[in-house]
Amino acid sequence: MNAIVCWLLKPVTRQDRLTCWLIAAWVIALYFTAYLKFASTEEAMRRGVAACVFLQASAVLVILYRAWGTWRTAWTALAVLAPAWASEAIGLATGYPFGEYLYSDWLQPQFAGVPLIVPVAYLIMLPVAWAIARCWTGTDRGVYFIGLSALGFTAWDLFMDPQMVSWGFWTWTHPGGWGGYYGIPWTNFLGWVLVSAIITALARPRQLPVSPLLAIYAITWILETLGQFLLWNLPGPGLAGFLCMGCLTGTAWWNVWRKRDRSPDGRATP
Repeated sequence: MNAIVCWLLKPVTRQDRLTCWLIAAWVIALYFTAYLKFASTEEAMRRGVAACVFLQASAVLVILYRAWGTWRTAWTALAVLAPAWASEAIGLATGYPFGEYLYSDWLQPQFAGVPLIVPVAYLIMLPVAWAIARCWTGTDRGVYFIGLSALGFTAWDLFMDPQMVSWGFWTWTHPGGWGGYYGIPWTNFLGWVLVSAIITALARPRQLPVSPLLAIYAITWILETLGQFLLWNLPGPGLAGFLCMGCLTGTAWWNVWRKRDRSPDGRATP
C-alpha cells in the first residue's frame, strides 16, 4: 500500500502526471455518469459510459507505455482486444463459452453484434489483474500467474455483469443455469476465466508496472462497492464483489508493502 500511495501522491515524470490526471478524470466521469443514470437521457448516459471507459483505458495504456514503450504496448493492446472481440462474437453466435445472451442496441457502435466498447473493457481490467497475479505469485509467467490473472479479472465481473444487466445493456436467454448468480448463469464466469487465461497466455506480459495498475484495481473495487450498495440497489453482487476483489486487493497491497522492493525507475516489484 505504501508503494501505491507514494506513486499516487508524488508523480515525478510527465507520464506519471498524465496518468494521475486521467485517473482523476475517470473517477469524476464515473460520478457524473451515476448522476446521468437518474437525471438525464439515454444518449447522455451512453456518452458518459463511453467517456468512463475511454479515460480508464487511456490511463492503463499510459501506464503500460511508460513501462514498455510504444511497440510492446501496442502489441499487448492488440493481443487483448482481438481475442476479446473474437470470444464475444463466438459467444453470441454459439452460446459458448459464456452462455446464451444478447446485447441491446443501446451500446453502439457494434461489429458482428459485439459493441466495440466491450473488448475495451477487457483492456482496462485485464492488465490490472496481471498486477494482482504478479503480487500473489512473485512472477509474471507460468500456470499460477495465468490462473490468478483470470481469477482477478473474473472477480470484477461479480460486480459488473449484474449491474450491466440491470441497466439493460445485455440480457441472458437462460439466466438461471446451475442456480444462477443474480440473473447471470455460472457458465458466464467460467467463460470469463477461460477467455482471460487464454488472452494472458497470448499477451505474455513481462516486467509489469505493478503499483499504478494496483491503484486502478483498488479504485475500481472501492467505487464498484459504493455504487452497488448506495446507487444501484445491488447489495448481493456488491457484497460478493467486495469480498472477492477486496481479498485480492488486500493481499496484493500487503505483498507490495511487506517487501518494499522498488526498482530504480519507480516500479514496485513484489
